[in-house]
Amino acid sequence: MGNKQENKDHKKEKNEKEGKEEERKASKAEAEKHRDERIESTGQLTLDENESQHNIHLITIIGEIEGHDNLGGSSKTTKYEHILPQLAAIEDSQKIDGVLILLNTMGGDVEAGLAIAEMISSLSKPTVSLVLGGSHSIGVPIAVSTDYSYIVPTGTMVIHPVRLNGMVIGVQQTFDYFKQIQNRITGFVCGHCKISKPRLEELMMETGMLTKDVGTVLVGKEAVEEGIINEVGGIRDAIAHLHDMVKKIKDDK
Repeated sequence: MGNKQENKDHKKEKNEKEGKEEERKASKAEAEKHRDERIESTGQLTLDENESQHNIHLITIIGEIEGHDNLGGSSKTTKYEHILPQLAAIEDSQKIDGVLILLNTMGGDVEAGLAIAEMISSLSKPTVSLVLGGSHSIGVPIAVSTDYSYIVPTGTMVIHPVRLNGMVIGVQQTFDYFKQIQNRITGFVCGHCKISKPRLEELMMETGMLTKDVGTVLVGKEAVEEGIINEVGGIRDAIAHLHDMVKKIKDDK
């Protein structure tokens, strides 16, 4: 009788363990599915499986930065109406310790790009950016908006003046408006990195590098030497530096 009861209890315990294991697997599968869907729809996820137990929020700025007009379905875009609410949520969250920005962008809408850059620069959480394939045009202010910035050795940054598509009315007011936009961009960039305004404007107006345009292409180390980016490095360097920044803040507290 005693053996039968023991066998029953053992079987029950085994079934409970198997049930819990199935629940754990189902929960893990659901979490991975949600993670994959989040990456696919927004290009964002939270890095939380590190040894330091820091919650790092990853944001990608990929393709063309989309503004008030929707771009074609074949275009790879970053929608600023997705990024801005997420940045506000990051600032409000007690769970997020830092933010990593990955950039591979051709630029895009000036107002949208500046809005993203301003939001990133005003975060109280430590931030690090990493320029991968490129961070061109309005991608430059976003790259320098973080507390610290990296660029891979083959990464590029195209520095050029503001330009608009479509018909432009050739009057003084239009040129004044262009100048105002340009000053906003150069003022932001120079306020968040080491390059001087005269040097930045000189790079913008360079005529000998781009055959059909004015401007300058900076590759990897050149962006660091010009004082735009802090350091040449890759994802390992960017994440390690961000963890160090988070740790310092936590230690100070």
